[in-house]
Amino acid sequence: MILGAILAGGQARRFGSDKALVELDGVRMIDRIAAALAGQCGDVILCGRVMEGFRSVPDRPAANLGPLGGLSAALRVAADQGFAQVLTVPCDVPDVPGDLLARLGAGPVYAVDCPVIGLWPAGLADRIDAFLAESYDRSLHAWARACGARPAPALRLANINRPEDLTAFLAP
Repeated sequence: MILGAILAGGQARRFGSDKALVELDGVRMIDRIAAALAGQCGDVILCGRVMEGFRSVPDRPAANLGPLGGLSAALRVAADQGFAQVLTVPCDVPDVPGDLLARLGAGPVYAVDCPVIGLWPAGLADRIDAFLAESYDRSLHAWARACGARPAPALRLANINRPEDLTAFLAP
């Protein structure tokens, strides 16, 4: 069984407001993402923030570790609750495809054009804790190298980091 994890611990400095709450066709971006994950996963959690309507878990081992703090939290939940893998998606990708798992293939794997999107075996929970304790490079690429994750082909999904990214996504 797969645990879906929305990584939402960032501060949205480049966007200027809470990206997760942006409405697209009357639906918050975070709800669009949760619905896409729910169709592919046994359960969905929200990492790095508390939000009504979601099972929320804090980043671990601490806040402000970037996506790896959310991934660490998700892997721990998965390992403790019997999930085999974690499918991660950031809170700012509004067009998560319904066949994301098939596009990624076997994990550990990450999307080459959006490495926060990935499929991670729950058995990596202790390994990511050790990595975070020992490494000063907290990038997802460094973690991917350390755990032997392979890059999946580009998914070509929208990633809303700045207001102009949202404008481009909404353009006809």
